[in-house]
Amino acid sequence: MARVAVFMSEGFEEGETLTIVDLLRRAGIECHTFSFDNEFVKGMHHMLIKADKMFGQAVKDYDMIVLPGGRPGGENLKNNPDVIAMVQYFHEHHKYIAAMCSGTLVLSDAQVITGKKVTGYTGYAEKLVGGEFVDDVVVFDQNIITSQGPATPYPFAFKIIEVFNKDTTEMKERLMYNFAGGR
Repeated sequence: MARVAVFMSEGFEEGETLTIVDLLRRAGIECHTFSFDNEFVKGMHHMLIKADKMFGQAVKDYDMIVLPGGRPGGENLKNNPDVIAMVQYFHEHHKYIAAMCSGTLVLSDAQVITGKKVTGYTGYAEKLVGGEFVDDVVVFDQNIITSQGPATPYPFAFKIIEVFNKDTTEMKERLMYNFAGGR
C-alpha cells in the first residue's frame, strides 16, 4: 500500500492540507500528517490541528512527501534544514515529492527541480529557480508533482492518487467534482 507523509508547519494552509489528506484517505492511500515542534499545529487561519506523528527518520519509509503552502507555513518548511534534507533524500532515492502553493519554494531551495517542469502560486515563475515554470493547475514531471494554490488541492490530490495507479473516476463522480467544473 502506498504511504504518503504530509508536512504541517506553523502557518500551513488548512484548506490545502486537510483536503489533500481527506482525498488520499478516501482513495485508500495510507496518509499521515507530520509536525515538527508540537503535536498541535496552528494553521494560517488559526485552526489548531493535531498531527498524526512527529517528524523524524520514519518519514524515509514513506513513498511520497507532500509540502502544502500557507503563510508562513511554506516559508517555515523552506527554512527548516531537516525538511530540505528530507526532500533531497526523497529526490536522490527517486521517491515522489509533491508541493503546492508556497510549499513549492522548498523544491527550489532543495535544488530538486533543475530541468523539470513545475508550477506554483501566482508570481512564482521567478522564484522556482532551476525549474521550467508552466502555468497549469497541476504539473507532474518525473518524481515531482506541483500545483498552484488554495483553489487547487482537488486536482493536485487526484494527480497524487493517479500516480499510485488508482482510478479517480468514481471518486470524482461521488464528490461531484466534474459537476462543479473540475478538470
